[in-house]
Amino acid sequence: MISQTKKNLWMYPLGTVGRDMVYTLFTNYILTFIIFTRTLTAAHLTAITAVMVIARVFDALNDPIMGNIIERTRTKWGKFKPWLLLGVLSTSLVVYAIFNTSLQGWPFVWFFGVIYFLYSITYTMNDIAYWGMVPALSSDSHSRNQFTARATLFAGLGGTSAAILIPMLTTGSNAIGGNTATAYGIVALAICILSPLFICFTLFGVKENRSDMATPAIKVSLKMIIKTIVSNDQLLWISLIFLIQQIGNGIVLGGIGSTYIYFEFGYKGGLYSLFTTVGMSATAFLMIFYPAISKKLSRKKLMTLMQIVSVLGYLIMLVPGLILPTSMIKFFTITIGYMLANFGQYCFYLIMMISIINTVEYNELKFGARNEAIITSLRPFLTKLSSALVVAITSASYIVFGVTGFSNRISEMENQAARMLITETEKLSTISTILTEVQQSQTVGLLVVFTVVPMILMLVSYFLYQKKYKLDEKEYESICAALAERKMTT
Repeated sequence: MISQTKKNLWMYPLGTVGRDMVYTLFTNYILTFIIFTRTLTAAHLTAITAVMVIARVFDALNDPIMGNIIERTRTKWGKFKPWLLLGVLSTSLVVYAIFNTSLQGWPFVWFFGVIYFLYSITYTMNDIAYWGMVPALSSDSHSRNQFTARATLFAGLGGTSAAILIPMLTTGSNAIGGNTATAYGIVALAICILSPLFICFTLFGVKENRSDMATPAIKVSLKMIIKTIVSNDQLLWISLIFLIQQIGNGIVLGGIGSTYIYFEFGYKGGLYSLFTTVGMSATAFLMIFYPAISKKLSRKKLMTLMQIVSVLGYLIMLVPGLILPTSMIKFFTITIGYMLANFGQYCFYLIMMISIINTVEYNELKFGARNEAIITSLRPFLTKLSSALVVAITSASYIVFGVTGFSNRISEMENQAARMLITETEKLSTISTILTEVQQSQTVGLLVVFTVVPMILMLVSYFLYQKKYKLDEKEYESICAALAERKMTT
């Protein structure tokens, strides 16, 4: 009979496949969807950007409070699973709604604002409950690496599948229904059905440690939440480092990468899917082998190696991108560079995930309380905050380099095709003509933003981690030993 731990190692990560498809759709493609299906003024785009940033500031309170609510939940299904279910169902409804509206102009902006705030609440329920389970599955360092790496592997499978299929099915000649607006609506429906189905693996297949539920939960105030975060110096440092790294990591897939590919190489969703597929393929190696690698190399040594790989990748993207003429050779060179850069960035992400989780035991040693739901709630908050800042960078880049002047015209063609005023062939022909007017200075500007900025931010996060984060493998084992000794004497 299969052990519960082995069962958990399959059932827990399977639950995140659909969640991350939804996350990828909403986070990486919402702005692309808006840009190419709505006619936007600078005021519209600024308002949409402001909504995203303000919503993430709202998450600064929402995430720790949700962590507190989960921590105090006492049901026969545990404290995590009720929120997993409620969160995934409500998120699916919200995401479906935004991709299936025909509103334009300010009515769309207002509708988007409401939906975005609802998404911040609903996805937080699910995300904090999901990742908050990791400390409850194991306290052993190697097992925790296994759960984190495998969950990240399956999250990557879901996110990567979505990243490959979405542009292929929504842009260019293969768009479902012949236009981008219809295609996104159908894709959103499919993903929003898959997400609840996948979470059933975790709901019905995982058994977590519920020993802490034998006693009533400690009442946690907002003051206590803030104190927990502020008092834990290692949590503060790793949060800052993670935020900086995630901003850089998200710029390519946040919209600038797809816009650059369309402007430089043509309005072909399949081409951007190929860029994404090859660019993210190397991360599969880390998804599978990170636990084994972590046994051989310390996190700080591994980060040094990955920093070198990423810098090389960004330079391979930047230099040929600046000097080579538009051709498939240039496309594949940039794509290979992105694969190397993303390989290093993804390893950084895995290390950051483990590093945040390991501050739970550090907090327990210093203050006598694990507060795992509060601490782990910072990871999704920082991820969402970074995505909002990526949107701000992306929107600013679009305004500076005049992207909306072209995207509005493309959007008009897509909407005419959706209303059957023109044929798909006429639409694609007109869009090709529009793209011939894009200036080299505009595509070069986008290229610099998604290569130089991430490279600088990754270097900053690397040096801060090396200097400020103290919970390396040796120190963490020492903390666990001290906690075990404390429990034996009480």
